[in-house]
Amino acid sequence: MAEVTVTAPYDGAVIQTFSRTPADQVEQAIARAYALYRDRAAWLPKHQRIAILRRAAELIKERRTDLALQAAREGGKPLVDSLVEIDRGADGVENCVEVMRSDAGRVIPMGLNSASAGRAAFTQFEPIGVVVAVSAFNHPFNLIVHQVAPAIAAGCPVIIKPAEATPISCFNFVRILHEAGLPEEWAQVVLPESRAVSEALVADPRNAFFSFIGSARVGWSLRSKLAPGARCALEHGGAAPVIVAKDAIMDTALPLLAKGGMYHAGQVCVSVQRVFADAAIASDLADGLADLSMKMTVSDPTSAETDVGPLIKPVEVDRVDEWVREAVEGGATLLCGGERLSESCYQPTVLLNPPVAARVSTQEIFGPVICVYAYDDMDAAFAQANALPVSFQAAVFSESLETALRAYRNLDGTAIMVNDHTAFRVDWMPFAGARESGHGVGGIPYTIHDMQIEKMMVIKSDQFP
Repeated sequence: MAEVTVTAPYDGAVIQTFSRTPADQVEQAIARAYALYRDRAAWLPKHQRIAILRRAAELIKERRTDLALQAAREGGKPLVDSLVEIDRGADGVENCVEVMRSDAGRVIPMGLNSASAGRAAFTQFEPIGVVVAVSAFNHPFNLIVHQVAPAIAAGCPVIIKPAEATPISCFNFVRILHEAGLPEEWAQVVLPESRAVSEALVADPRNAFFSFIGSARVGWSLRSKLAPGARCALEHGGAAPVIVAKDAIMDTALPLLAKGGMYHAGQVCVSVQRVFADAAIASDLADGLADLSMKMTVSDPTSAETDVGPLIKPVEVDRVDEWVREAVEGGATLLCGGERLSESCYQPTVLLNPPVAARVSTQEIFGPVICVYAYDDMDAAFAQANALPVSFQAAVFSESLETALRAYRNLDGTAIMVNDHTAFRVDWMPFAGARESGHGVGGIPYTIHDMQIEKMMVIKSDQFP
């Protein structure tokens, strides 16, 4: 049987090997999940789901260091950031419990006219059905939490296909759920033996909700294959823009922008990528970013001293290097970086005024590269920031409330940060891409809501006025 070999992106060392899931076993998984959903007597009561999730959060906290080391090793995110990821994962599981305890349907007004007289109505939530989750590599633990824990909270059986580069964190979380008391058939992990088998799983009419995190090309393609009636949430990438006004406080902006651009070697869907700075400060801003970037330690992600780890695959280093060289040849000023450090690591790179048509300006870099563009007219900067088919989170740095409100009004995006980087996120807030960047709304409470059906009962009785 074919295998998935998981290697450390930093040095290529083999970490673990998994057997691929053949088509007949994938069919068994969805048949088992669908049978659970159709048997209402087998549904897990809410109090049991709450107890499972609470215990799972406790187990995550107890194993925090080991889980973070494993995530850092398989995904390449530095340990200091992987520890934060594990903490977020535990918090996300607890957030599921909070939503379950507070969101319980609503009363629908009746008796408002003669047609509704003598009636009362209320809603409750039921699981939508089987959830099929396909995940990405860049947050190997927390992304799985965001897809799987809400499914359990909603009462949905879930089948998970993790990223093949980082499946270990997924298996770890699902095992924690099982250890916490979740019957194994309620959360099943598969590594399909081929793309055709994966697509068949997604397109299966027993799939009620498709949760996808990954590239826009793949996500939109899979969405087109969904069976009639299936719902979905797609989370793709962007090329996050930042407006830096002349009155921005440099000492505040620089470390936030540097962190937001180089965090996880830029492999974040809302990573700081395109910084539009007033021409009076653009050069100083770019030099400041370069200075901070050059001080970052690029090394083994399992080391507590590492600031920037590897890219997920050597081919991604090749791609980033090609894009940077193209920009420099087109006239960009290379202020730092621009060279690979190894097969897997690339220098944190800052470019000043790359060509508008260069790939670093028009596509998601997903690498440790920040582009700074000088502008003379803020409206022109807004237009350039909004010119791409992607739209996710954006930011503005200014001490002026008017400027912040102007940016909020004029920047495309589903969230606009003021005096903070574009990669800010807490897991209970809405998190969504617009246009080609995604479909639906992420964030724990929003995902739970989407994985449920709001079901109404209307009671007719003479006892109601």
